[in-house]
Amino acid sequence: MYSVELYNRVRRACHVDGMSGREAARLFGIDRKTVSKILQHSVPPGYRRSEAPARPKLDPFIPVIDQILEDDKGKLKKQRHTAKRIHARLRDEHGFTGGITIVTDYVREKKCRSKEVFVPLRHAPGHAQMDFGETLGVIGGVECKLHYFVMVLPHSDAIFIKAYPAETTEAFCDGHNAAFAFFGGVPLSVLYDNTKIAVAKICGDGTRDRTRSFAELQSHYLFDDKFGRPAKGNDKGHVEGGVGYGRRNFMVPAPRFESFDALNAWLEEQCLRRQNDIVRGHSATIGERLLRDLDALIALPLVPYDACEKVSTRATSISMVRYRSNDYSVPVAYAHHEVQVRGYVHVVVIGCGPVVIARHKRSYDKADMIYDPMHFLPLLEQKVGALDQAAPLQGWDLPDAFATLHRLLEARMGKPGKREYVQILRLLETFEMDHVHGAVRQALDLGAIGYDAVKHLVLCRIERRPPKLDLDVYPFLPAAQVETTKAASYKVLMSEAAP
Repeated sequence: MYSVELYNRVRRACHVDGMSGREAARLFGIDRKTVSKILQHSVPPGYRRSEAPARPKLDPFIPVIDQILEDDKGKLKKQRHTAKRIHARLRDEHGFTGGITIVTDYVREKKCRSKEVFVPLRHAPGHAQMDFGETLGVIGGVECKLHYFVMVLPHSDAIFIKAYPAETTEAFCDGHNAAFAFFGGVPLSVLYDNTKIAVAKICGDGTRDRTRSFAELQSHYLFDDKFGRPAKGNDKGHVEGGVGYGRRNFMVPAPRFESFDALNAWLEEQCLRRQNDIVRGHSATIGERLLRDLDALIALPLVPYDACEKVSTRATSISMVRYRSNDYSVPVAYAHHEVQVRGYVHVVVIGCGPVVIARHKRSYDKADMIYDPMHFLPLLEQKVGALDQAAPLQGWDLPDAFATLHRLLEARMGKPGKREYVQILRLLETFEMDHVHGAVRQALDLGAIGYDAVKHLVLCRIERRPPKLDLDVYPFLPAAQVETTKAASYKVLMSEAAP
């Protein structure tokens, strides 16, 4: 290839000095066709093909390669053909004799031509995008998977993140409550993927049937909903970027906190701090651009949405209610009854009609049994034979004085003593643990071991009056006869001591 300097000299000789092409060819020692080419181009144009190169070995097999690549579009990404695998199939199944290089070059070129091209978008103020992300963290000293809710306002790039133990309906709804409170208003619209939490069914015409929980959430806050195309994350690229940003900047190294509340308080601080950043392509900070978003938001309702999943079910014969593969206890009076379960992020509330009958800490284990021992005490009072083997009472963290009381009652009274012990435990249904525990210790000190004595002592502690116990009502106590001392008794001792 000739240099640019030669092009300059030849073009000046012919176009400026009036030299002919024949003279220039003779002067510069090049062919006249080369002179003609130089006069047409100001710089060397490079090699140009007049037609595509022939590939006699590969061309007959191109339809086979194209069909393999087309079929791969419906397969899992990790299970698609590599160029090496395509070459092996062509060789073994179709008698291909060419090398792997021409196959690799064709596959690379084909994939480049088939890649999707996107249109840059401009986002008006007041609209949002939402998604969930996953990562690992350590909560309370236990490593677990964190599912974090992300909402982004694309106009200002403001972001909100909150972590949960699982990606559930209640986490989805609670995340909206927290995000709307963080931004101080409700977006005009929120763009989602086709999560099953929000979309019950995608209809043939592209419309969506909403789930009941999502429809209730939308009716409460009155925002418009939008959904991206299935498996097209680029439709909500801002929140996809927000998920990645949160993972890289807030979750590396793996966050370590005592509770989810502590983690979420820290995440909120990071989201607020990020509002001081300036994103590439903008001259104002995120916080300054957020003001335009806030002006466009809808006002918050007076109360937040009740962020829970509602399930109707029936309590079993062992007074347990199943929710999300775990069993939670209810008072034995509600066994076999229809109940309503409200599953919150950290609490499970069970009601029967208008009455709340049980409240438990939420468990995210599988096949877990969560008991409230108080629920089973009325039944154990009738079936005291099951007291020692009652699963709800196993692991009940009671003060040591209760175990001592139990042992003494059973040793002195037998089966009736077990019943009295259960009756004493039932005092916890009405009175605080501190009062009952103090009464039990006082009863042990006095030797007045029984239900009536403990109840009397509890009432005395509450009413702040001294106890008045009649020990004659406790026949199992050892009797003691105390006589008046007489002077004659001492003469007997003196006579025995004389020689």
